Amino acid sequence: MNYYVRLQPLALEDLDQAYKNAAKHAPNTAADWLERFHDALKTLETNPERCSLAPENLKSTRTLRQFLFGKGRNVFRSVFTVEGDTVWIVRIRRAARRQMTKKDLGEPNI
Repeated sequence: MNYYVRLQPLALEDLDQAYKNAAKHAPNTAADWLERFHDALKTLETNPERCSLAPENLKSTRTLRQFLFGKGRNVFRSVFTVEGDTVWIVRIRRAARRQMTKKDLGEPNI
């Protein structure tokens, strides 16, 4: 089964901020990095369940998985959920950052 990969608004903001940061530090390679990131996310179109459960899965009412992109200190975690035939990227963060709260994930704090 093929899936559609969509970024939720918070994930779009996260990716935009990551791109701006990359452009500030490496302006000649930032656009290439962003293109590679988008290409990597497209691999979720097939078998997104291959990705491990995200640590935040225990806090969520949804099943959350994580997709890792990058190397060394520049690894990013895309936290996503699968609903029907759509992979929803919820947030994108550096892997070294703390786990996200329900609020970070855009979920009600129940």
